[in-house]
Amino acid sequence: MLDIAIIWDWLMFAVRWLHVITAIAWIGSSFYFIALDLGLKKVPHLPVGAHGEEWQVHGGGFYHIQKYLVAPANMPEHLIWFKWESYATWLSGAALLMMVYWVGGELYLIDPAKADLALWQGILISAASLSIGWLVYDFLCKSKLGDNPTLLMVLLFALLVVMGYGYNLVFTGRATMLHLGAFTATIMSANVFFIIIPNQKIVVADLKAGRTPDPKYGKIAKLRSTHNNYLTLPVIFLMLSNHYPLAFASEYNWVIAALVFLMGVTIRHYFNSNHAGTGNPTWTWLVTALLFLGVIWLSMAPLQHDTYEASEARPLTKTERIFANAEGFEQVMAIVPGRCAMCHAREPFYEGIHWAPKDVLLETEADVVRSAKQVYLQAGVTNAMPPANVSHMEESERRAIVAWYRNATKDQPFWIGAR
Repeated sequence: MLDIAIIWDWLMFAVRWLHVITAIAWIGSSFYFIALDLGLKKVPHLPVGAHGEEWQVHGGGFYHIQKYLVAPANMPEHLIWFKWESYATWLSGAALLMMVYWVGGELYLIDPAKADLALWQGILISAASLSIGWLVYDFLCKSKLGDNPTLLMVLLFALLVVMGYGYNLVFTGRATMLHLGAFTATIMSANVFFIIIPNQKIVVADLKAGRTPDPKYGKIAKLRSTHNNYLTLPVIFLMLSNHYPLAFASEYNWVIAALVFLMGVTIRHYFNSNHAGTGNPTWTWLVTALLFLGVIWLSMAPLQHDTYEASEARPLTKTERIFANAEGFEQVMAIVPGRCAMCHAREPFYEGIHWAPKDVLLETEADVVRSAKQVYLQAGVTNAMPPANVSHMEESERRAIVAWYRNATKDQPFWIGAR
């Protein structure tokens, strides 16, 4: 139990690593096939039913690729399905969300200044919102709007903006951006699981049975795949945003996210147009740059956090009281604010630091117990903080932090140390 925080942190690192690896595989194959599909050329003597072909060179060899818009005349002997990249990305991402934002909900998920929620209520909103979002989106796609792709994309954008605004009403800024990314990624992966792959299986079943496949299944799958293509880049931004307080801690974080979704459209439009050979829309560069300048401007609004006085007056949660009442806390409070609050303050005074790194504040008792595990890992177990030991933290002070944290967690359930 004494080392649960270390074990849990390494476990989160492993799941995060897996998530990044699978995401690279999914995004890579998705971008490749979009580019391939747009670059196909109609040439003489194509096989019956073939839509186009392309020659490519890579790794010292040549590849000759042909696409059948509906299906070939006969079932191929070897057929590779691209689906597990998507499933593994979503599953590992869901596991990471649970580990960080559910187990560590008091720190990363719930913002008492926004909504007076119990942790279980926050977790319920977190879980329910992901599935509800897919149901709403799927309903829109299956309605008559499915015949109007442009209007459907506008409504999808509106849905994402509304969800971002809603998340920001109840969650921390960091959780808002991450959950909006998870919300979008759930739509993308569900497109693969519930629509694209099942439709492809119907086509394969028709081929095996000697029936002519209905082209509508390919059309439906193509629409969902196009949505995934335009949503990918914003999802990556939202997943990375938790490292940048200027993105997640701004009171306008949901507007920043909306502009990022628009940047995803302009960036992908440029590449898609180039791959399709339909033009070189360099105007998208200017639009993207202007949107990004808008993001920077919005980030200059005051970062969202409570005041020093409000932090001192805030009642501690049940978990926070465990750390505040643990032996050695008074000594830790004599160490941490003095060694760390030059940067981790509401108004940092260390030269070159304009906002608290990762928006972690370490000025009051409530601040310190809220970030107890981070203090333990960053300044106790390791010498990561203060960086380059600029405040000259002594080894005896680091040992005092370790002793306090372990005193607090030694007789507690594992989730107290993992928070």
